[in-house]
Amino acid sequence: MRVLLISTYDLGHQPFGLASPAAWLRKRGHEVDCADASLAPVSPEALQGAGLIAFFLPMHTATRLAVPLIERARRVNPSARLCCFGLYAALNREHLHSLGVDACFAGEFEAALADFADGSLVPEPAPLARQRFLTPDRSTLPPLRVYPQLVTGSGSIVAGYTEASRGCKHLCRHCPIVPVYRGAFRVVSAGVVLADIRQQVEAGARHITFGDPDFLNGPAHARRIVERLHQEFPDLTYDVTIKIEHLLKHRGMLPVLRETGCVFVTSAVESLDDAVLGKLEKGHTRADFFAAAELMREADLALSPTFIPFTPWTTAASYCDLLASLHELEMVENTAPIQLALRLLIPAHSLLLELSDVAACIERFDSPALLYRWKHPDPSMDWLAASAIQTVQDAQRERLSRREIFERLWRLAHGEAIAEPPRPARATIPYLEEPWYC
Repeated sequence: MRVLLISTYDLGHQPFGLASPAAWLRKRGHEVDCADASLAPVSPEALQGAGLIAFFLPMHTATRLAVPLIERARRVNPSARLCCFGLYAALNREHLHSLGVDACFAGEFEAALADFADGSLVPEPAPLARQRFLTPDRSTLPPLRVYPQLVTGSGSIVAGYTEASRGCKHLCRHCPIVPVYRGAFRVVSAGVVLADIRQQVEAGARHITFGDPDFLNGPAHARRIVERLHQEFPDLTYDVTIKIEHLLKHRGMLPVLRETGCVFVTSAVESLDDAVLGKLEKGHTRADFFAAAELMREADLALSPTFIPFTPWTTAASYCDLLASLHELEMVENTAPIQLALRLLIPAHSLLLELSDVAACIERFDSPALLYRWKHPDPSMDWLAASAIQTVQDAQRERLSRREIFERLWRLAHGEAIAEPPRPARATIPYLEEPWYC
């Protein structure tokens, strides 16, 4: 069967979520085409020639972009079978079926997708069935050089992407991983991870992003991979994502990360308000974040925090405190500006819906937007959130620096109370050109 795998958006990475199932499908004897719609429109010919069209939906943005393409695929090729796979395929299963999608796979989707292509009569098996991963097949994906790169003080370098594990041991209430994995995680064998990195290095990668939800869910597994990676490619750099509580718990790993080529660590801090962190069940406190920031500084590792600054519990004072704290910690350059403007996303099946104060502020489920609309109890906070996102978008179109965008947000948050924002320290922090995170 001819199978068309489509990615609409994957944070600017060459999609692992296409390369991995492509290996499984080709091993089963299927002809596989891969299309990255974030780089070029999917042609009518590609849609018409496929017997199975499969959409990779790892996040909310990817799913929203996929909806019109799913509708188009159904019109252009009504005889094709359609399926979706990835975290948001599970969260939006009902809506996707209403669009004509025949099956949705989440969790460990490769084997299920291959079975479906083979004509399986059980299209949606348990999402956490264990499987042995295959080395991803990247042979028909666009070259790495056309994707966002790593920016350093000396220029830009080609970046690749892989995954050493999936799922997460933790149960953060707002996280889309939790409704699917429910505290479970699965490792990809070190041999498969290194083989995938090896082929990307051969294709020009000089940096690798590990896309694991938390690289230290399995610290022994992580250490084994980075030590072997550094032994084989001593000049290759990489970045990882690690929870604040794991940075503290596994602080002995920080020198290992630095010595093996890690240049920055992303951590989903979300808030500096302990009450909000409790609502989200993040597992860390404000004090923990400050402690982790100090540990990272001592280890000579850059910490790249992500936030959800606008929630139903955010106040004007807490937003100003977030900005002031980043200035105090000299982390303005570490923080992508969009992270200072994001609003809490409440998708279908979110555990946030269990909270009474969330239930009190949501309005309805917006099917086209694939989320619950909500209003802050203080209308001025909705205005501030809308103004912050507009400020960041306008400033990025003007190609302003992170420091300059921070200053605009500072003025927005403080109004006339403080005419001039503090001048953050200048620093050269490595970062990926694609700053989005949802």
